[in-house]
Amino acid sequence: MKTATQKTALMVIDVQESFRSRPYWQPEELPAFLANTQALIDGCRERGIPVLQVFHQEPGEDVGNPFHPASGLVRTMPELQLNADAVFYKQVHSALYGKTSAGLTLETWLRDHGVQEILVTGIRTEQCCETTARHASDVGFKVRFATDATLTFPMRSRAGRTFSTAEIRERTELVLDGRFARIVSVAEALA
Repeated sequence: MKTATQKTALMVIDVQESFRSRPYWQPEELPAFLANTQALIDGCRERGIPVLQVFHQEPGEDVGNPFHPASGLVRTMPELQLNADAVFYKQVHSALYGKTSAGLTLETWLRDHGVQEILVTGIRTEQCCETTARHASDVGFKVRFATDATLTFPMRSRAGRTFSTAEIRERTELVLDGRFARIVSVAEALA
């Protein structure tokens, strides 16, 4: 996974309790997602690769919003054992804009630690995970995208067609692979 000439970091994006309170939440794929994500975390730990955790927060007055910091839901899903090397909070889709409690951006953290490649996992495949991959590629990082360690939910188009999670993942792989990222499975990422 890690070579002598290239330092890698694992990004665990938005794997937080907030999602269970959204109307689109569907738990069917959660066990496989959590198992794959945990395998990546454990594999990275064994290889000395930093594990970075990113939470999504939404500002405003509505403390009932599950992404509001005061909701108590902006926290790691309890099934996951993470123990992150650094924790970042973002209010936009790209994790690179996330900041530590001291105000350091994730992109700055990566550069300060000599990271050249990121491995992306998290929730939602086509939103924050894909946006982070595109952004990271555009600013010079190599990106590997572990699609089987991302989670998403069916979506309905403006025309009324429902896209399954498999279709959404396939579309994300199509637009990222060879352009913004290298698509890998968890097994390939840990090989």
